[in-house]
Amino acid sequence: MAIPGPGAAPPRVLAIAGSDSGGGAGIQADLKTAAAFGVHGMTAVTAVTAQNSVGVQGVWELPVEAVRAQIASVVGDIGVDAVKTGMLASPELVRAVATELRGLAAPLVVDPVGVSKHGHRLLAPEAVAVLRDELLPLATVTTPNLDEVVLLTGVEVRDEPGLWRAARAMLDLGPRWVVVKGGHLPGEAVDLLTDGTTEVVLRAARADNRHTHGTGCTLASAIAAGLAMGLDVPAATRAGKDYVTGALRTGFALGAGIGPVDHGWRWRATASPTASTATASTATATGAGAAG
Repeated sequence: MAIPGPGAAPPRVLAIAGSDSGGGAGIQADLKTAAAFGVHGMTAVTAVTAQNSVGVQGVWELPVEAVRAQIASVVGDIGVDAVKTGMLASPELVRAVATELRGLAAPLVVDPVGVSKHGHRLLAPEAVAVLRDELLPLATVTTPNLDEVVLLTGVEVRDEPGLWRAARAMLDLGPRWVVVKGGHLPGEAVDLLTDGTTEVVLRAARADNRHTHGTGCTLASAIAAGLAMGLDVPAATRAGKDYVTGALRTGFALGAGIGPVDHGWRWRATASPTASTATASTATATGAGAAG
């Protein structure tokens, strides 16, 4: 799907996630990513957080009825071309979101957010089973990091070959595709995308930058944007990896702690002749139907 010109409605992406008052992750990252891809971002806010560069000071869940109403309002009138879920907090919220999305034709990207960048739990322990049993089977693609793989499957990954074990365990939970994010491993930033047949290994040189807040939310939203534009899962994931790689390299300091990735890095690179535009991510694919 080509992005339409001025005055025409662009593809529509609904983000169902929590709000980050610091603006680096959550709904705020989702909307910035949507804008960077030229799609129309919409939201169903599940929780409000008080957080900044040094941590999360408070979390307040919205009532289940409020979350369901937001989803129904958007889907029923505006429509969606892709959906992305992030922080869902409680078993009641996970179940409500799954109920609202069940039967929806649009592709679904599930980011199984468990813990914040600063170590604050964002998914109640009793919600893990509900996410695993009711939401993941609906997912077109899910994007767990290594800590979330452990939370959902018990599989621990300590090296690159372990990504394949993690991917098989995640696929057993029902999503069509999984992106196992290997960013916590030493060496290159390596992610594995697979549906059990096609395998795409995405590599990028590791950025020497501590300002990485919002990385996971941004990748999942970028994949959702690509799917909304009509890309297949491998192509959307490659586009997401390239975007996140650039955003990580240009993440900037805000406050006293960990700053956000730079969602506007492409615009800044165009505006400034001295800015770096390279992302240097590479991909290899194997298996039936692998996108080249």
